[in-house]
Amino acid sequence: QVQLVESGGGLVQPGGSLRLSCAASRRVFGINRMAWYRQAPGKERDLVASITVGGTTNYADSVKGRFTISGDNAKNTVYLQMNNLKPEDTAVYYCKVTANMYKDQYWGAGTQVTVSS
Repeated sequence: QVQLVESGGGLVQPGGSLRLSCAASRRVFGINRMAWYRQAPGKERDLVASITVGGTTNYADSVKGRFTISGDNAKNTVYLQMNNLKPEDTAVYYCKVTANMYKDQYWGAGTQVTVSS
């Protein structure tokens, strides 16, 4: 069973930056897409950003221009660079990897990001 481990979360002031990382416990073959989601208290889990194996990226409107997703398929790692963070970015951030023609889905346990002064 593949496990995804996120890291890089924490407490940051508004306007600050964080870089999240998500690494797989073993090689995942046939990756189709890697993505970051987030869930704030009392809200649904929403897509933040995604990147396909071909390098196509997609971002939620609320993070465009501030967040950048990147992936390293060889290392089975996905990153999320978050700049100009705002209090409304506060949430638990989860990574997700889909593989095998989107038949297999793997989720990380999440990492807390808190933006507060």
